[in-house]
Amino acid sequence: MAEITAALVKDLREKSGAGMMDCKKALQENNGDIEASMDWLRTKGLAKAAKKADRAAAEGLVAGKISADGKTGVLVEFNAETDFVSKNDKFQDAARDFADVALTVDGDVDAIRNAKAANGEVVQDTITNLIATIGENMQLRRSAKLSVSQGAVALYLHNVQGDGVARMGVLVAMEGAGDAAKLQDVGRKIAMHVAATAPLALSSDELDPEVVAKEREIQTQTAMESGKPREIAEKMVEGRIRKWQEEVVLLKQPFVMNPDQTVEQLVAETAKETGSPVALKAFVRFALGEGVEKKADDFAAEVASMSAGA
Repeated sequence: MAEITAALVKDLREKSGAGMMDCKKALQENNGDIEASMDWLRTKGLAKAAKKADRAAAEGLVAGKISADGKTGVLVEFNAETDFVSKNDKFQDAARDFADVALTVDGDVDAIRNAKAANGEVVQDTITNLIATIGENMQLRRSAKLSVSQGAVALYLHNVQGDGVARMGVLVAMEGAGDAAKLQDVGRKIAMHVAATAPLALSSDELDPEVVAKEREIQTQTAMESGKPREIAEKMVEGRIRKWQEEVVLLKQPFVMNPDQTVEQLVAETAKETGSPVALKAFVRFALGEGVEKKADDFAAEVASMSAGA
């Protein structure tokens, strides 16, 4: 039997992206043959992939892409169980490929999963194969697509992990007939603002009615507890709701790069500079793993089990 050296295990791990113990086991089963071990990992891994589907995947990457004409932008969130995997070249390449695919479909995550990437492989098959070789649950969790008929869609990636991939991504759609390069620049600055402030909506009209009702309930309770007469308390609530909306509505927020003007005023100023009406049409902000319930126990237990069996 061939000697299974650390260098051989390292070589297989770099080629496959699988875990160290899995690589060692594959080499042992295949007499040190790298190619046979690659096939073994894939076969064994595919059988295990379905079992990993219920494990929490809150790490990973947000990938972003802007079309060649600058009028369409996409974000995709591709998740894995650990931060370690997000640094894997195969994982990063896949995230970038999925963003490329997102530009060709309607933006729906299921449409992306069922579409073919540039290499001819269906996206969901790519994900399944990555699960098989790397050994963690993965999922293409969500996607977004913004387009304008004229103007520009800007992309900002925060906490960048590689080319086109990061831990947060923001898209901003600027519509206007003026200088597209100017709109792209302003849009990117607003995207940076969105990354920092996490607004709840573009305008007051777009706020979730349930969120507004909850805030009104909180403010009403606070005002009533102050002992003020009801009519005064009601006026206090209205003032506080307006103030709250200024804090959470993008167009009403003070622009982080110039707090003396609101984002709405920045857009108006941009319209004057370009000599054409400009509208901030939409924004999307993806922060990696937000809303995912993290369950570290499953993966930690598996690592401990693998180590004990080494």
